[in-house]
Amino acid sequence: MYDTGATAFMLVCAMLVLLMTPGVAFFYGGLARRKNVVNTMFMSFVIIGIVGIVWILAGWSIAYGGDGSNPFFGGFDQLGCLSSVSDMLAEAQAPEDGTYPSLIDVVFQAAFAMITAAIVGGAVAGRMKFGAFLAFITIWVLLIYAPLAHMVWGGEGSLIGDIIGALDFAGGDVVHISSGLTGLVLCLLLGKRRGFGAIAHRPHNVPFVVLGATLLWFGWFGFNGGSEFAADGIAALAVLNTVVASGAAMISWMIVETVKTGKPTLVGAATGLVAGLVVITPAAGFVEPWAAIVMGLIVSPICYFAISFCKAKIGYDDAFGCHCAGGIVGGILTGIFCVPELSWTEFGGLLYTGDPTLLGAQVAGILITILFVAIGALIIGLVVKAIFGGLRVSKEEETCGMDMAAHSESAYPAFTGMD
Repeated sequence: MYDTGATAFMLVCAMLVLLMTPGVAFFYGGLARRKNVVNTMFMSFVIIGIVGIVWILAGWSIAYGGDGSNPFFGGFDQLGCLSSVSDMLAEAQAPEDGTYPSLIDVVFQAAFAMITAAIVGGAVAGRMKFGAFLAFITIWVLLIYAPLAHMVWGGEGSLIGDIIGALDFAGGDVVHISSGLTGLVLCLLLGKRRGFGAIAHRPHNVPFVVLGATLLWFGWFGFNGGSEFAADGIAALAVLNTVVASGAAMISWMIVETVKTGKPTLVGAATGLVAGLVVITPAAGFVEPWAAIVMGLIVSPICYFAISFCKAKIGYDDAFGCHCAGGIVGGILTGIFCVPELSWTEFGGLLYTGDPTLLGAQVAGILITILFVAIGALIIGLVVKAIFGGLRVSKEEETCGMDMAAHSESAYPAFTGMD
């Protein structure tokens, strides 16, 4: 018999993570220009359809199939999730106690893939061909995200999580570094937005930004808490750390912004909140609450610098500055603040043990993630570029706005009684 409490807990966590993809659509939609808000939100929202299909067909099997002996790849034994219903029926009839149906893992991990891919969409909206993006993200989920999930969370034999021994509680490598870095690669392939650096770009709808950040914040409790896969004390610790790290990062961002510009902004506070959520993700079930506060305080100045300074030099969008930079910081700090008794390996954080082994494993895991994602995303991007005759829309389409050019739809049509 299943544990009904654990089953209910994981079902709720899965639904919370599923809510995050519409949340990121609102967050990015609010940051976009008025003429691109539909396209920006669509780039994230369409992920629900893409991942909903490819995860069942092959993504789940590539990430978590096989016997765990392959360091880089799951297997092909669960293509189409063809055995999922029969497995569920067999589990229900098994004499030994089960925790919760394995079907929940499929949807929980699908939700992770969705939010990761949705983050990528926010980096390229407004200038990437919609069809090219759909093709890119479909291939990327199968060839980059799913293998990386296996390398980190695939169990015994997985390259990063087992052989190297790096810790990633809920997706610092798998979700944030991979999505932020992929967004950067695509931005470099696409080139800077027209008028970048010459025309001030302000968020067109601040309430949308706050709504999106709120949905992300709420969903993140399932994201981090559910990554314990049990309704226990570590899940409670992960949720608590998520609260305090995001709060600390918000305050830290407001302080930095006030020092730099003289005034705090609501968009800045929302961005700081997200940066705090990112930094605690790899460490949520491994660190004490005081350490989560420290991590939140540290990450905002780094992400602020990445967004305000590096962005202007390179011309990328904020997915890299917040997600990739924040994920790297979180992974490194996990190697410092991890409580030894909570570690999945034999090694605890440098602060507690004086042993740099875990910290070294964290850095190694991050470097492998960066190399794998950067090279893979570049190759996929070049292939898609060749197929579509370019990734970027025409100058005319970008100038008039992608909402009308790509979708013949306006977020704010002039109401005359006929619209």
